[in-house]
Amino acid sequence: MTARKLTTIALVLITGLALVACEKVKIGDINADPGRFLNKEVGITGTVTQSVGALGRGVYQIDDGTGRLWVVATEGGVPSKGAKVGVKGHITQSFTFLGINYATVLQESGRRRG
Repeated sequence: MTARKLTTIALVLITGLALVACEKVKIGDINADPGRFLNKEVGITGTVTQSVGALGRGVYQIDDGTGRLWVVATEGGVPSKGAKVGVKGHITQSFTFLGINYATVLQESGRRRG
């Protein structure tokens, strides 16, 4: 096998494992029953509608057409309003940032631009 074929196979396997590792869900489903997703790793995609950040940390809100959810970013800053992103992380409840309490949030563990 050539190096190119091995690289392609490896990328397909890694992508498949990444997709299996977290469940892609609709924000509306999370908002309807947050307890069902509590402490589980999930993936969401959508458009950033609001963002607040400082010193590489912050919160931003994603809308996927079924609802909106706040995402907590602890590294890498926050995407700008209007950006299309895919995010994975764990659902948690009650997070405070800059004195504002956010009820159900996704604690970001990875992000890609959509």
